Amino acid sequence: MDFKTLLFAKEDGIATITLNRPKTYNAIDAELITELDQVMDAIIADADIRAVIVTGGSKVFAAGADIQAMSSMDTMQAERFLDKCKTAFDKIYQLDRPVIAAIGGLALGGGCELALACDIRIAAEGSMLGQPEINLGIIPGGGGTQRLPRIVGSGWARYLVMTGKNIDADTALRIGLVNAVAPKEQLMEEARQLAAGLAAKAPLAMKAIKGCVNYGEGVDLDSGLKYEIKTWSGLFSTEDQKEGMTAFLEKRKPEYKGK
Repeated sequence: MDFKTLLFAKEDGIATITLNRPKTYNAIDAELITELDQVMDAIIADADIRAVIVTGGSKVFAAGADIQAMSSMDTMQAERFLDKCKTAFDKIYQLDRPVIAAIGGLALGGGCELALACDIRIAAEGSMLGQPEINLGIIPGGGGTQRLPRIVGSGWARYLVMTGKNIDADTALRIGLVNAVAPKEQLMEEARQLAAGLAAKAPLAMKAIKGCVNYGEGVDLDSGLKYEIKTWSGLFSTEDQKEGMTAFLEKRKPEYKGK
């Protein structure tokens, strides 16, 4: 697939989406969001893809939304733009396979929110993350007030969105905004190794994990626990469950088929 604002590659069951607007520091505009939505549709339809990496390259993940494009929007235009962002980000969040954000450089505003929609975040040393929208007279609109508190807790989320201050990769790791910090030159290699490990896991169980976690974030604990029991039990009708437990007992590596 050819895109103007993205690069897409697939190898060994791993899809890599690279934001590709270097002149604007990968600023997110309507065209990029449209193409991100399209590439996610392709990934959703491709059962051979077992894991996804989203990155912006080594210098910048995404410096935020395209302020030049946004500055002249009226209320209705702004809402339509964010509706498109929500649709694309939700496809990442709801994908039944793991998605890793490999963050190099800046992940600010909409760039940080794109990373929040992913399951796991790895940041390169020296990267900066934040939600600086308050400094522009607006608020985060792509998940910064909703997904961020669920990941780092209300206190840190309020601090970040109210002050508009950026934090470095080490601080992001300490508060749980990222899961690991890697040397700059090793960022993509570590992301690929993690993706390969996840891709090798039982795909039906991986799908079930994402479904349970996502469902649980929107309901009370008891409802989430009941959903988990049903989902767990359902996996006992799959070939993968039989293979996983048999392989464990036979002390060999399982061979999952997604059945």
